[in-house]
Amino acid sequence: MQELELKYGCNPNQKPAKVFMEKGDLPFTVLNGKPGYINLLDAMNSWQLVKELKKATGLPAAASFKHVSPAGAAVAVPLSDLLQKVYFVEGIELSPIATAYIRARGADRMSSYGDFVALSDECDAQTASFLAREVSDGIIAPSYSKEALEILKNKRKGTYLVLQMNNDYNPAPLEHKDVFGVTFEQQRNDVEITDDCLKDIPTKSKDFSPEAKRDLLIALITLKYTQSNSVCYAKGGQAIGIGAGQQSRVHCTRLAGNKADVWHLRQHPKVLALPFKDEVRRPDRDNAIDVYISEEWEDLLETDDWQRVFTHKPAPLTREEKKEYLKTISGVSLGSDAFFPFGDNVERAHKSGVQYIAQSGGSIRDDNVIETADKYDITMAFTHIRLFHH
Repeated sequence: MQELELKYGCNPNQKPAKVFMEKGDLPFTVLNGKPGYINLLDAMNSWQLVKELKKATGLPAAASFKHVSPAGAAVAVPLSDLLQKVYFVEGIELSPIATAYIRARGADRMSSYGDFVALSDECDAQTASFLAREVSDGIIAPSYSKEALEILKNKRKGTYLVLQMNNDYNPAPLEHKDVFGVTFEQQRNDVEITDDCLKDIPTKSKDFSPEAKRDLLIALITLKYTQSNSVCYAKGGQAIGIGAGQQSRVHCTRLAGNKADVWHLRQHPKVLALPFKDEVRRPDRDNAIDVYISEEWEDLLETDDWQRVFTHKPAPLTREEKKEYLKTISGVSLGSDAFFPFGDNVERAHKSGVQYIAQSGGSIRDDNVIETADKYDITMAFTHIRLFHH
C-alpha cells in the first residue's frame, strides 16, 4: 500500500490528510484501529528510537511517546524489588520486552497517560496484558504473538491502534517536509550513537562505569528523537527525566531534573506506604502521588479532596524530608542534545545525583563547564555530535 487516508491532520480542521510513499509501499501495516496523523508521527519517531537503542545496547527496548517526544525510554534491565513495587508489578516474572516497556512507562507515568508505544521486539501476551490495563492510544512493533494481538484488538472497545513495522525497512538518505508551502530537504540524521562518542573526556574524573556508558547511550539516543532543546537524565537502563522543547538549555536541565527527582521520590518509604482505597484507579493513583510529592499537597490537605483516594490522611512528605532523601541519590547519567553554555546546567544536574554527563562541547565557556564538573567530581564527555530534532 502506497497511500493511507487519515481522518484529519494535527487538528480536526486540517483536512484532507494522508500519508504516502513516492515509491514502494508504506513500511508498516495497520493490524487494528485507524491511525491518526499524530499517531503516525509518534510511531515513526518512536520506532527509530527503540531500533537504535537495541542496536546500541543489545537489549530489547521500548518507548512511551506523547506529542512526538518520548515520555520514557528503556531497555530490558531486570527490575529491583523496590521498582517492581513502584511500577505495580510486584512478584511477577517479566519477559524482557515487558520489562523494557514497564520501565519506559514508569519514567513519567503522568506524561505517559494516553501514550503511543514502540517495542523493538515482538509484542508478547504479557506486554499486551499490561498495556490492556493502561490508558494508551496505540503501539508499533515488528511482530505480535497470536495471543498478544487478540488482547490488543479488544482494547478500547476494539479501536486500539496496532501497527506492524517492517523490520528491514531502510528509508531514503534524503528527507523532505513542507512548511508554509516551502519544501525543506536534508540528509537524515543517521549518525550512530556508540561508545566512541564517550572517548573525549576533558574532566579530571575519567571513569565511566559500564552501567554509566549504557545509560549515557540511552540518554543520547532518546534525545535524538526528542523535540529540541532537550536534556535527558537516565539511570538503571532507562530515562528517568526528559526535558523537551525548551528555548533555554538550563530550563531543559531543570525540567528534566525535576522529573528525575519525582521518579526518585516515588520510591520514598512514605510514598510507598500511601493508604490508597482499593477502588482507586491507576491513573488516579499516579495523579495523587504527583500531588503528594509536590508543593500542592499542603493546599489539598485544607480541603476534603484527599478523602476520594486515601483511607485516611497521610503524613506529609516535608520539604526537608525530600531534600534529605534526594541528597542520597547518586550514579545518575545525563545527556544533552547540544553543548552546555554555562556551568549552571552542571550545578542543577548535580542536585539530582548526576555523576556522568555527555554533551556535545563547543561552547566558548567550556572551561567554566569543565571547572564546574570538576568541582563535583563528575565525569563528562564531549561527544562532538549535536542532536537537534524538529
